[in-house]
Amino acid sequence: MDAATRTANPDFIYAPPLTPYLQLLYYDDDIIVVNKPSGLLSVPGKAPAHKDSLISRLQRVFPHARIVHRLDMATSGVMVVAQHKDSHRLLSKQFELRQTAKRYYARVAGKLAKPSGSVDLPLICDWPNRPRQMVDAEHGKPALTHYEVVSQSEQETLVALVPVTGRSHQLRVHMLALGHPILGDRLYGSDAVVGSAPRLQLHAESLQFNHPTSNKVMQFCAPLPFGNYTPPPFNSPA
Repeated sequence: MDAATRTANPDFIYAPPLTPYLQLLYYDDDIIVVNKPSGLLSVPGKAPAHKDSLISRLQRVFPHARIVHRLDMATSGVMVVAQHKDSHRLLSKQFELRQTAKRYYARVAGKLAKPSGSVDLPLICDWPNRPRQMVDAEHGKPALTHYEVVSQSEQETLVALVPVTGRSHQLRVHMLALGHPILGDRLYGSDAVVGSAPRLQLHAESLQFNHPTSNKVMQFCAPLPFGNYTPPPFNSPA
C-alpha cells in the first residue's frame, strides 16, 4: 500500500503495552511526569476497545490527574500531567505561549543532505484521510521544527528534533516533507518504511517547563528506547 493511500489502518488492533503499566519519572502535589510507552493512547478513544490510556491509568493512582498535552499513540517519551485545576491552567498556558522546550529523537529513512536545518512548513488536517495531516501553504497553521543529524548511514539517520510549534503529527509530516519518513510510521510511511521497525521510531526525550507553583525551571529526560545512543544534556533554545 502506498503512503498516499494509507489512511487509518483498518487492520490495526489496539493492544497497549502492560509492562511497565506506568513509568513515573517524578510527582508532587501539583504535577506528575511520566514516560509514556509507544502503543498507549494519551487519552481514551471513542471506541470501547480504546478506553485504556495514559490518563486512565494515572487516575487509578491520582484520581484528579488532568492531561495538559499529548503524544501520539505511537510516540513514546516524557509527558507532564497536572494534579489539579490550578496547575492544569498554569501548565496549559506555558504550552500555549510556547514557553516549554522539547527535544525528540527519531530514526528516519535515508541520508539527510544537510547536518542541521529547519523545516518551516504550515500544516492542516487532511480531512478526508484524518487523522493524517498535510502541508498546506495557503490554509495551514504555522509549524517550525529544527533538526540536527546525530549519526547516519546510506540507509537511515538518527536525528534530534526540536519543535518550536506543537502541531498534530508535526515531526512526522515535516520529516516526510524532507523526503525522510520516520521508520515504522504506519500512517505516513510506505510498506518498506512500516516494515523497517516494530514501532514508530520517534521518542520525546526531553521536556522543560516551569513548575506551576514554585516557577522553578524543571527538566526531565527519558532514555531512548531504540538505537544505542545517550543524548547530551538538553540546552533549551528558549
